[in-house]
Amino acid sequence: MSVSPPRPKGPPLNALRAFEAAARLGGFANAADELCVTPGAVSQHIKALEDWIGADLFERRSQGVRLSAFGAEVAPGFAQAFDAMGAAVHGMRAAARHKTLHIAALPSVAQLWLSPRLPSVRAALPDLSISVSAVETPPNLARELFDLSVFIRRPTGGARETVLAPDAIFPVCTPEIAARLQTPADLREETLLHDALWPDDWALWGGAALAGQALPDKGPRFSLYSIALEEARNGAGVLMGHQLLVQAALERGDLVAPFTKKVETGKALVLDRAGFGEGPNHLAQVLSLLQQA
Repeated sequence: MSVSPPRPKGPPLNALRAFEAAARLGGFANAADELCVTPGAVSQHIKALEDWIGADLFERRSQGVRLSAFGAEVAPGFAQAFDAMGAAVHGMRAAARHKTLHIAALPSVAQLWLSPRLPSVRAALPDLSISVSAVETPPNLARELFDLSVFIRRPTGGARETVLAPDAIFPVCTPEIAARLQTPADLREETLLHDALWPDDWALWGGAALAGQALPDKGPRFSLYSIALEEARNGAGVLMGHQLLVQAALERGDLVAPFTKKVETGKALVLDRAGFGEGPNHLAQVLSLLQQA
């Protein structure tokens, strides 16, 4: 008679993922954003893991959570394990000669910079299917199934990042509005359009162009830069233009730059590549085409 005693069960994989993400990102809310669940779900997963192991992984405080000494000791092993799993999944896709290139991009970059360049990529690589996801924060390319990401951010000097162009800002508006702007100080009498993602743009440019004098912090605010740009085209006011995103409108004459002063933000348009399956997914060719466009 065979004997099959019950075997010890380990913790659920989702609980381990929640712990690793919360440890790496510094909190339950950030982990929830990455895992596309609620902070309450992350908290429940970690509580179940703590009950299973019989030790606290986090210290709960009124201002948030912090890794316990035990949590800090064991977290690196899980980070390495999930990085290895991500690499294995990317490798599986590459070995299967996956024909879809997945790109993540900031919404404004996806619509105003990336989309106009995709026809040349499709023409050069007709067998490649291109999928674009507009997301607000750069994905973790070691874990998520994106091959490329394109964001305006501060360069880090990473081995797999390519700086495409610096981020320079300056006011843009319709030719009709520009006709009544003689000096930057005249902007105090205009409606200033603001983008929610870059709330400090006007202060940054004004500090350089107006010798430290502040511009009024009022005017419509938009959650999507493309909507703010369309409103500027409609004559609703003056928008702080990011050169990478408004260049096409300037070339068409829809908008003009009433002043010559440009200010670099310290950020840049940065392309990151996952580094897995570069041959099957034509990453090198796509990168070259995007740089040339």
